[in-house]
Amino acid sequence: MVHNAAWRRSFLCVLTLYLGFASPPCKARIYTNHWAVRIAGGPGVADRIAEKYGYRNMGQIGDLKDHYHFFHSRTIKRSTLSSRGHHSFISMEPKVEWIEQQVVKRRIKRDYKPVPPLSQTSPAYSNVAQNNIFYNDAKWSSMWYIHCNDDVHNCQSDMNIMGAWKRGYTGKDVVVTILDDGIERNHPDLFQNYDPQASYDVNSNDLDPMPRYDATNENKHGTRCAGEVAAAANNSHCIVGIAYNARIGGVRMLDGDVTDMVEAKSLNLNPQHIDIYSASWGPDDDGKTVDGPASLARQAFENGIRM
Repeated sequence: MVHNAAWRRSFLCVLTLYLGFASPPCKARIYTNHWAVRIAGGPGVADRIAEKYGYRNMGQIGDLKDHYHFFHSRTIKRSTLSSRGHHSFISMEPKVEWIEQQVVKRRIKRDYKPVPPLSQTSPAYSNVAQNNIFYNDAKWSSMWYIHCNDDVHNCQSDMNIMGAWKRGYTGKDVVVTILDDGIERNHPDLFQNYDPQASYDVNSNDLDPMPRYDATNENKHGTRCAGEVAAAANNSHCIVGIAYNARIGGVRMLDGDVTDMVEAKSLNLNPQHIDIYSASWGPDDDGKTVDGPASLARQAFENGIRM
């Protein structure tokens, strides 16, 4: 009955798209050919079960013990119908404690909103000299949100960043990773602080977080976020990061289907090394969409807290 209902929803979705308009049935789930599986007994047992049922074991899901990423190449990559057949039989294995086909989650990057430039005679600009702090970075004089402090009236920022710097808080000995669409590890403002141990490509399953370049240049968000955090100071390039002495890494995870497993892998990368995971993205922020972390992402958060 459930399977038939799902089939009807998918048929209605295809029909409405064909006719050129959208309707509520098109909000059907999109299933992928990736599964999250909890298997007791270690990686060897997981490998044997994966091979028996035609999966490829892609390894443990981040730092979540006994949780594995299974991939099935002969299953449709994206479908409005969940897979049955041997995918159901694997759950009967004594060592398989839980299995879930991964579903695509809609995630939106949070970007800046342009604001009118400050006047060159505004308190924020005139305060650059008063602070006796000067860097040769090209955009330093335009970074009004840093030049603001307790002594400046009518300032648009109350972060008091220079006050923190004067107290020695510059990010030294702190490791930050940006969960996003990748970061340019060789960027002239980032390479000095780049940390490979805080970096990974979840989308391509390799160690290099470099963004995928295309004509639209849509994968620039992660690099921008990394620059705001840890762009090197006094190197004649671009800007100064808020924590310019921090180590910075990146996780490429938004340039593809985002699933519960993708979020969990990203949030569980090298947790004994990384201090801060920064994620400037989330569900639609439209006032009517409510979404949060699913089971694996929740476990990743709990694992980070407990461990």
